[in-house]
Amino acid sequence: MPLTFDDLLTRARALTRGGHRAILGIVGSPGAGKSTLAEHLVRALNGTGEPWVAHVPMDGFHLADAELDRLGRRDRKGAPDTFDAAGYAALLRRLREESNGETVYAPGFERVLEQSVAGMIPVPPSARLVVTEGNYLLLDTGPWARVRPQLDEVWFCELDEQERIRRLVARHEEFGKDHEEAVAWVLGTDQRNADLVATSRDRADLIVPQTALPAPYGPPPPAAPGREPAVRR
Repeated sequence: MPLTFDDLLTRARALTRGGHRAILGIVGSPGAGKSTLAEHLVRALNGTGEPWVAHVPMDGFHLADAELDRLGRRDRKGAPDTFDAAGYAALLRRLREESNGETVYAPGFERVLEQSVAGMIPVPPSARLVVTEGNYLLLDTGPWARVRPQLDEVWFCELDEQERIRRLVARHEEFGKDHEEAVAWVLGTDQRNADLVATSRDRADLIVPQTALPAPYGPPPPAAPGREPAVRR
């Protein structure tokens, strides 16, 4: 039987059966649908009751543009060494430990500004599952190697390559690049990163095919009775 979005919901729920806070990682190349899948999972699992699932993207650990300029890395923003990987791993460890039952604040990423924003995402003690997503969760070199041990499972998103590139170009255009600039970035910097991410595919616990992804990347998940279908904002 093909993997479905409902199967993913069941598998995500099962991660918390031991009573501890679990962390689910979602990985994939740029534009593969990681954020879309994470957002739909969190929305569907939380339902209409008290939220018990939190979403903490890796993107909050982008280095600031000023620091990238200082390091000479601004022209390849999004590469592994343009993130604070050690800080990300430390946050995941803190989330697992649930120190003193306190709310943990994680940084977010503002796409319009293309900058990280500190303390943007609260993770309350009631969160029993944290969904985190990003490109490099399965890299086994440098500080990135500290990430995988903090994750209960890692799922790898796969999207048709031409569709992935098309959507990625559209995303860059949406946030300010002209078409030629967007295509050049996608086929250059983004593609080098995508090739690196692809080498980590075999280390994932589950491959999520395009057919299991929610809209707009695959068939939309069925709406719960009396509720509108979830859509990406």
